[in-house]
Parts: sequence; C-alpha cells; structure tokens
Amino acid sequence: MKKINVTAVSYLNTKPFLFGLISKNWDSNLNIKLDIPSACAKKLNDGKADIGLIPVAALLDNPDLKVISSYCIGSDGPVRTVAIFADQEIHTLKRIYLDFHSRTSVQLARILLEQYWKVDIELLPAEKGFMDKIGGDTGALVIGDRTIELEHKHSYIYDLSEAWKTWKGQPFVFAVWVSRIDLDAHFVTKFNEALALGVREIDRLIYLMPPMSEGFDIREYFTKHISYELDEAKRKALKEFLSLISDGSYNLKFLL
Repeated sequence: MKKINVTAVSYLNTKPFLFGLISKNWDSNLNIKLDIPSACAKKLNDGKADIGLIPVAALLDNPDLKVISSYCIGSDGPVRTVAIFADQEIHTLKRIYLDFHSRTSVQLARILLEQYWKVDIELLPAEKGFMDKIGGDTGALVIGDRTIELEHKHSYIYDLSEAWKTWKGQPFVFAVWVSRIDLDAHFVTKFNEALALGVREIDRLIYLMPPMSEGFDIREYFTKHISYELDEAKRKALKEFLSLISDGSYNLKFLL
C-alpha cells in the first residue's frame, strides 16, 4: 500500500490523535508531518499532503475538501490555548497583534472584537517577538502551546472559545480532518478507529509525556478544555462560523 501523506497540527492538543495512530500501528500506512496550523493548510492546498488536520477557515480555500472524521480539535467553553493576552481591559486597548499560526483564530478574533466586544482596535500582523510587546494599551492574540507560558504573565486573558460560547451558546471547532483525495470506506473507518482509540487512551498517553509547566494540568486540558468529538452541535457551530467569514455559500462535505 502506498503511504498517504498526512499533515497534522504540531500542538499539544493533537497528541491523542497521534497516540491513537501509533497504537493501532496506523502510522506505518501514513507519512505524517507536523506543522503549525497555517502550514498544514498550505501543504494540503499545494498538493504536498493528501489528508490533514487543518484550521477550519482553510476549508473555504478548496471546495473539494471532504471532512473525513467524526473527531476534531474543538472546545465547548474555555479552550485555554487560544486567547488575547493583555495588561488592561480589552475596551481600553489600542492595538492587538494577531498570531500568524492559524487563520481560524484570527478570523474568530476579528468577529468577536467587532460583534461581541464591539471595539474598534488596530489589528496588526504578528512579527518576531510580538509576545514581548504585550503591555499597556497593546495586546496580542496568541494560540497553541506558547500560551501556557503567558498564563501567569498578564492581567487579562480573553479566551476566544469561551467568548464564542457566551455569545452564541455553541461549542467551537478549530480544526478538522479533511482529505483532498478519494478514500475508500475501509480506510476512513480504520483511520477513525485509531483516532477514537487515542481519545479513549488519554490517561495512558499522559504517562508517556514529560511534565508540563507548573500549574498546567494536562489531563484537565485534554478532557475539559479540548472536546474531540465532531458531534451535531459542533457541526452546526462550524457551519455558522464559516457563514460568518464567507458569503454563506460554502457547502461542507462530511464522509462520516
């Protein structure tokens, strides 16, 4: 069997999926490369990957992509690792740097700032060392594992998933597994079985991982802040988010 090229998010929240693929020996069928979310999306669009775990905003770039899994990177309340960090209240900020790692989080931040918090703040592309510029009337959207080191450094943390939940009363989906090629039903079933195993075996995975930063409970993060099932509530929320950042004509294709 020819190996299928896979691109997946390199963050902590993806580890259960990778653990499941390895435990089921499915990694032998796959050529897996880990990248930041925006790079995952680019590899898929450039044809350098066949399937991938990509930020949901990237779905709009290719109408032929198909969601191949009933698992995702989502949250139903605070996600903890996608937030605006600041040292004063959001309504008093003059500028916010936007992390370049994921277009989904940037789009979500723009929507929330405009329609939920209702503030007019200058939004700046992230540059090298942008997290060091947080302070005074300057904040920053930071995503992924880098947020862990910031949790105790700044006075205000605006969790984007928590804000979405408060505003819309819905969970949020950050990334989904998609394919740009046709896959047979057997492959899709076995692939999802491996992902499901990884989610079930989070306790085993934790034993194999190095200690995290003091005060960061990795079990709580995996089980309370990340919600992995792409259930009906998340599918509905995903469609609503995509309609907010597009003309509303995008038609999601689900294989499961």
